[in-house]
Amino acid sequence: MFGLPANAAITAPPALPDEKLLSRDPDRYWKRVREEQFLLPNWRAFLNNGSLGIAPRPVVKAVADYLHASAALEMDYYPRWGYELFDEYRQELADFYGCKQAEIAFLHNATEAMCTIANGIDLKAGDEVLLTNQEHPSGRGCWQIKAARFGVTLREVEIPIPPKSAAQLADVVTNAIGPRTKVISFSGVLTTTGLIMPVKEICDYARSKGVISVVDGAHMHGQIPFRISELGCDYMAGSPHKWAYAPAGCGLLYVREENLSKLWPSIASGSWNEQKLNAARFMNVGTNNRAIFEGMMAGLRFLKQLGPERVYARIHELARYTYQKASESKHVELQSAVDDRLYGCLISIKHKRTELEPFHEALKKKRIWAVLGPKPRLSSHIHTRKQDIDLYFETMNEAFG
Repeated sequence: MFGLPANAAITAPPALPDEKLLSRDPDRYWKRVREEQFLLPNWRAFLNNGSLGIAPRPVVKAVADYLHASAALEMDYYPRWGYELFDEYRQELADFYGCKQAEIAFLHNATEAMCTIANGIDLKAGDEVLLTNQEHPSGRGCWQIKAARFGVTLREVEIPIPPKSAAQLADVVTNAIGPRTKVISFSGVLTTTGLIMPVKEICDYARSKGVISVVDGAHMHGQIPFRISELGCDYMAGSPHKWAYAPAGCGLLYVREENLSKLWPSIASGSWNEQKLNAARFMNVGTNNRAIFEGMMAGLRFLKQLGPERVYARIHELARYTYQKASESKHVELQSAVDDRLYGCLISIKHKRTELEPFHEALKKKRIWAVLGPKPRLSSHIHTRKQDIDLYFETMNEAFG
């Protein structure tokens, strides 16, 4: 599984290092977490967690164990998901992210959740959906289809780069809401720049104007601390495979309780109109692989075991370190805000040079995995080492001179 030898995939990891080590030598603590809890080889420098995260050993084991158990039919229920309600699992997720069990559903990724939201909201020709100019293609494409099919109008608001403050961001977005705006759809953490948006302020204003708020939370779950109930959004999409240690193929859909009966399912099975199922009726998608959701829950428990506050403190420290290294480089300009409260662990830069192939080839040669292109983002997680960040900028200096 995942191209790993069987014994590597199913071996249980040791206990986490002693917390005393975290206080005494944080870098050593997190180095041991990488070595003992992840399968990453020492030679890999991974700076692209924002595209697809790395599953730790407990997650890989949970997936492998469930695949083995289901193949042996060791359980007395169908070893699948796609019809089952997962009430206990949804309650555990709801408790952690701060919402009601009835409001949360498991899907495959944020793209699917965004499409479920966009396809399920009743809009008519002339209704306006407001987006930002920094949305992920999946956060834009779902609304573009809506516009093409039903005559809905799309309008984008330009986000300043870099922004001066959260208040400026809130003003820019809320001032763009007009009399025809029915939906505002934006990312809680912008995929291009890593900017943390003032979600609550925007959603509260939208609600005061009778506008539906949709938050693309693909980069929120596991990266930054939040509670959905405090944000005030109507809908949220999530991808726990980025920052919450889940395997690829796991997504989350949040539907505010008052909207559960208003959202149309995009995939219909036998229980598509059973309102008593609440958000679970959006999970009636046909037979799927339950093993990945066993892995998702293992990832959540791994995050809770580490301590979300400790995780955020570490990854934010690495982001500040990356910001400092970028600020010292003569080859790039920073796109991230000066105020570190406006980013979590995604730092965005812009290359001053246009010919980047030598640098890209050098990254490949040194086995540094990072976003390429003229405006890359660098994203760290707890398995990232400061030496990985140093190596990235050293390689840049060598390639550009």
